[in-house]
Amino acid sequence: MHRRLWISSVTLLVAAATATGPALTAAAQDHTTRPVAASAASTAHRPLPLERLYDNRAVSDDARPGAADFDGAGRSLSAQDLTAAGWRPGARLDLDGAALRMPDRSPGDPDNVRADGQHVRLSGRGDTISFLVAATSPDGAGESVTGTGSLRYSDGSRGSYTLGAADWRGGPLSTKAVALPHLNAREGGQLGEKARLYAVTVPLERGRTLSSVQLPKDPGPGADLHVFDAAVRDEATGWSGTWSASTGGYTGSGLWQDQTLRLVVHTSAGGPRARIRLENTFAAEPVRIGHASIAVQRDGAATKGEPVRLTFDGGQAGTRIPAGARAVSDPVGFDVPPDTNLLVSIHLPDPVSAAPVHSEAIQRSYLSEGGSGDRTGESGGEAYTRSLSMWPFLTGVDVQGGPGSVVTLGDSITDGVRSTQGANARWPNVLARRLQGQDEVPKYGVLNHGISANRIVTDRYPGDGVSTDTAGVSAQHRLERDVLAQTRAKTVILFEGINDVRWGTSADEVIDGMKAIATRARERGMRVLVATVAPCEGYKDCTPTVDARRVAVNAFVRANSGHFDGVLDFDAAVRDPARPARMLPEYDSGDHLHPGDAGLRALAESIDLRELKG
Repeated sequence: MHRRLWISSVTLLVAAATATGPALTAAAQDHTTRPVAASAASTAHRPLPLERLYDNRAVSDDARPGAADFDGAGRSLSAQDLTAAGWRPGARLDLDGAALRMPDRSPGDPDNVRADGQHVRLSGRGDTISFLVAATSPDGAGESVTGTGSLRYSDGSRGSYTLGAADWRGGPLSTKAVALPHLNAREGGQLGEKARLYAVTVPLERGRTLSSVQLPKDPGPGADLHVFDAAVRDEATGWSGTWSASTGGYTGSGLWQDQTLRLVVHTSAGGPRARIRLENTFAAEPVRIGHASIAVQRDGAATKGEPVRLTFDGGQAGTRIPAGARAVSDPVGFDVPPDTNLLVSIHLPDPVSAAPVHSEAIQRSYLSEGGSGDRTGESGGEAYTRSLSMWPFLTGVDVQGGPGSVVTLGDSITDGVRSTQGANARWPNVLARRLQGQDEVPKYGVLNHGISANRIVTDRYPGDGVSTDTAGVSAQHRLERDVLAQTRAKTVILFEGINDVRWGTSADEVIDGMKAIATRARERGMRVLVATVAPCEGYKDCTPTVDARRVAVNAFVRANSGHFDGVLDFDAAVRDPARPARMLPEYDSGDHLHPGDAGLRALAESIDLRELKG
């Protein structure tokens, strides 16, 4: 269960009361509207519900844009845009595994609190606190706002954390929780400018019970850090991930309407119960799931036995997933075998013209004809007359029990590009089979989060809007969703960087990105293994300059210097000793960049499994 976060009232100081200048005066006027519920002496350490502290109006009706003032300059979020995205008042939002909610307030009512040292009480355990936040400035699109707060645990120990929020008008789209197409202005009406809200997590000490949190202090009259909601994210105890895939983009699907997807996925670990994860990543509007089921594949779109019906939200046949959010099905009794193909069927009753996808499935999946209705319960494959080479919406399958998961974070080589289609010959598949066939270390599930053409440092897909580019946002920008929020992730293997150096990113920038990923993962208690970058001489753009960058990155990785918990020398596993800038011919798929099945197997077999446990 996710615990809700409650915030205590404190005396709110009018920090900008003596400010001068037009912009600061506007901010000061906005600060003076904050209600003071009680004296500091009586409430400084007494928790109160977050709703009791709302001191700012962020949302207005389009017909009454002056009823809210989010940024101190008369601008606000559109209630109609929020509703269109599925973020209506009181809506439940599963954002990276945290159960957040939109404030249940009418447009024009107070609906958020500006951080200014308020105390927070929270009883329970989890791996992180997730905040639904945004920064504002009365001067227009501003910079991120960062502040330090404190944590108190029930055993009396304390800790600190840093909370940063991007600006609602100028922050990156690649990390936003939702983007809205307009903003409302007190003067000028509706503006055609995107507004953003963010879900930001901060780590907690594992195994401790949190009792209170203090928010950061007011950053000053030129900016505010707004908190709409906050919750503790549970650690998914008792579950392991068996299959997963990253969303790399949001593409036009033609038009799907009243038809059923039957997606083929391959397990790593097994278990007696299962659940699936569906994500509406990068979307601008909600999607409705009519029904869903899970089964073991017999052949093609046909199942072994009757498909097992899945439910959502405590027994509902389907669910509605807001833009940017996810849904996890209720646990169901279903014996998931290890190293086996499953069929996950999803009925889409409403028109779907664009979908979040993982484009390089290296696997044939199936689709019924438009208007053919709900086919999720059928064991035969006759209704599935069309095929798919991507995975829309489906991003995870979990099994009950097991020791947890290893996440492989990478690019096309991890994704399995140029491996044999349908053979499950990706190196993470080989690693999973190795783990399942031994008893020396725990039999972890292996979750493949490779995205073809992905980079560590820069985004390929901008993170918003319909696009033909499905190379994803950068590894740093997708780290929370694709690694830190994965089911009981214990270890991450980072194998990425060749696309960065091929497209002009310096070795130092790649190294800094690797270190940033490792720091964030280790803060969450994960073990971090980093692999050297494989050679690519002979590929069209793998010039000597590119190889020099690659060699510099690999020198840093091998030296390690305590940044990582271990190093995997994938470069040495596949390179030609007589010509180290090139892959061994027997490992080459033929394009000199991507290993074939034999090369991918060599990568997986080069891993000392004891490194995964530590």
